[in-house]
Amino acid sequence: MNYGRILQSQQAFFQSGATLPVSFRKTALSLLEGAIQSRRAEIETALAQDLGKSRQEAGMTEIALVLEEIRFAKRHLNGWSCAKRVRTPISHWPGRQRIQPVPYGSVLILSPWNYPFQLCMSPLASALAAGNCAVVKPSELAGHTAQAICALLGEIFPPEYVSVCLGEADTAAALTALPFDKIFFTGSGAVGKKVLAAAAQNLTPVTLELGGKCPCLVDASADLQTAARRIMWGKILNCGQTCVAPDYVLVHRSVRDAFIRQCRAAAEEFLGVNPLASPDYGRIVDEAHYQRLLRLLEGCRILFGRETDSNTLRLSPTLVDDPPLELPVMQEEIFGPILPVLPFDTLGQAAGIVRQNPHPLAAYFFASDKKALAAMQNAFSYGGCCINDTVLQLASPHLPFGGVGESGMGQSHGRYGFLTFSHLRGIYRRWGSWEPDLRYPPYNEKKLFWVEKSMRL
Repeated sequence: MNYGRILQSQQAFFQSGATLPVSFRKTALSLLEGAIQSRRAEIETALAQDLGKSRQEAGMTEIALVLEEIRFAKRHLNGWSCAKRVRTPISHWPGRQRIQPVPYGSVLILSPWNYPFQLCMSPLASALAAGNCAVVKPSELAGHTAQAICALLGEIFPPEYVSVCLGEADTAAALTALPFDKIFFTGSGAVGKKVLAAAAQNLTPVTLELGGKCPCLVDASADLQTAARRIMWGKILNCGQTCVAPDYVLVHRSVRDAFIRQCRAAAEEFLGVNPLASPDYGRIVDEAHYQRLLRLLEGCRILFGRETDSNTLRLSPTLVDDPPLELPVMQEEIFGPILPVLPFDTLGQAAGIVRQNPHPLAAYFFASDKKALAAMQNAFSYGGCCINDTVLQLASPHLPFGGVGESGMGQSHGRYGFLTFSHLRGIYRRWGSWEPDLRYPPYNEKKLFWVEKSMRL
């Protein structure tokens, strides 16, 4: 496939101005919405084949989120896309200033395997809402879903508007070497660095949604049953293969044992005494990731879990007891159903453990004491948080989603996704021909006086 020719055709289509009218963008979003609804069964089947997702999990975490993103954009697109007046300083009178969001042009979307439908189609919806053309490259590790995406988009959009490029790492490398107007990447930090380095050769702006070790802090004042249920749900969702999954729990020492009992009870409530047989529990994406997770458990004390099935690549939810911080399970992003539990005595001690790793994409705080919650929220840096819950911050189109530091750069979802794929063009319009001559030479003391006065120097 000639990727350069695809980009050239999209650039020509964009230059025609076809994507600029809001009516065109809304029509495109409606076509996308309709195609997803008509192909829902096909998408669910693909997700089950790739990751063992149940129909409900596929609906909740993949299809419904994309449809909500599309509908939210359609409802708000008129307001998002119009120019906004801003204050005009006296030095610019008589005139008017405004900010106009304009599309970048042709954008590249590189999506991961863990939520292969949602994390491809949600940024695509934002890109189309902003008026761009797009090339999407789904992950080859979720091949059935990639094929479903290719068929869906090929049915409703011409390739000069939206194109799908299937392939492995070499395809992504070839695409990132091209002079796209914007790149949106979701995946690991290691690959994100490669994308950023490639984009730098063309000075292409990049949004990176990465990950990190997302901590849960459980205060002694927390409702332990509720905290355990919500943390365990966040961990078993997609078998823990979620960029904002709880990675480890720091729990106050005084409630540690009670919290662990509640976690065991929650796991049995959700998946039964034999979680590997549960139809609601998915699987690890491939053999390499499955073996990686087993290696992370080496040298760990297991509180419960660690049942395995190498034929189906399933690993039961597994709690690890207070692992040393130098073990790989506390150094690497787990991205699986393993949950280390570490006790702490003071918030400073807990925050110190968190700060040993790069800034996480998300953090989760459980407490009923308001002072404890306030202290937790300001104890370290993170991309976003949930208070007394997990993961759900990801599902709101009203909230920006994105990381800080090594967990990413840029934001997505709702208006923030629209702005990610838009350039904010500043526009100043001058009225009439009259103007003070302060800015024009020859300069003198009188002019300097009025310039300094107007600038408050």
